Amino acid sequence: DNFRVQGRGGRGIKGMQTLDNDYIADLLMTRTHDTIMFFTNLGRAYRLKAYKIPEASRVSRGTAIVNLLNLLPEEKVTAIIPIMDENEDKNNLFMATRRGIVKKTPLSAFDNIRNIGIIAINLREDDELIDVKQTNADNDIFLVTAKGMCIRFHETDARAMGRTAAGVKAIDLDKDDKVVGMQIDTQGDYLLFATENGMGKRTSMEEFRSQNRGGKGLKCYHVTERTGKLIGVKAVTDEHEIMMINTAGIIIQLRASDFNPIGRITSGVKMMNLDEGVKVVQIAKVRGSVTDDEPKEDGITEDDLTDNDLADNDFTEDEVTDSGFADDGSEEEEENGPDSVS
Repeated sequence: DNFRVQGRGGRGIKGMQTLDNDYIADLLMTRTHDTIMFFTNLGRAYRLKAYKIPEASRVSRGTAIVNLLNLLPEEKVTAIIPIMDENEDKNNLFMATRRGIVKKTPLSAFDNIRNIGIIAINLREDDELIDVKQTNADNDIFLVTAKGMCIRFHETDARAMGRTAAGVKAIDLDKDDKVVGMQIDTQGDYLLFATENGMGKRTSMEEFRSQNRGGKGLKCYHVTERTGKLIGVKAVTDEHEIMMINTAGIIIQLRASDFNPIGRITSGVKMMNLDEGVKVVQIAKVRGSVTDDEPKEDGITEDDLTDNDLADNDFTEDEVTDSGFADDGSEEEEENGPDSVS
């Protein structure tokens, strides 16, 4: 409730005080007595009751995670999941790594987590865990890469494995590409993409056909020097709102419905105005305005805009039509025969 909805292309407001070289990585809704699971880049899992995290104001720095969890050196949290007690026996945890490896493990395998944490997935030396989702054994999984590729496959393509297993290949990456996000079909009707240069778009999930796990995937974003690479993706409905966070600690909150759905092979429109040298580093999904207890403030003020924004918005519909970009042929590539990773 400390943030208000703004128009796309604005500058945003200060989200919280951050230390040098630090930025907000994720935002989530939880209840006081929920169990919060933390997963780290090193493939380890921790758990903590929500009430043990000190409550703070919107602009406070918060509590250092190392004061709450016994993290190892060079370990950082990459996924946070609130677990409701009544659902623990009904869900799996589906993990994705930077190098396109996925693993499904029953949530019950994490019932007894020690204070020092436990192994959630065995990683290769050059890999890291980037995201974890709860699934119900009947979900479609979407993996999106920095260079604008996306693969959709059914979670049953990845059999359940134990905590210490390494997982299986989900997407065949180019040498210089990496996975930047994972979403599941029950989280929304559209995929909302965001780039490091503050651009983005919303595309219907129906535009992505289901494929065999381990293929190249389909083209999902026309990445150019102007757009910069993709930094994240969120599954949304018309009612959702998102927050974009940049390296300066600035947050802008936007309605997903402000972005008309457009095709896969497009570059989108300006979502956030950035100062020189500043990059968007994260997008987070928050509750929609239709469920808010209080109405959101519409529109944006001059304080939220640059002089260029006040003068003109130079992004036109020509930039977001399918016909504006040629098919590079890569969107229909697919490989069969996914291999397990040992």
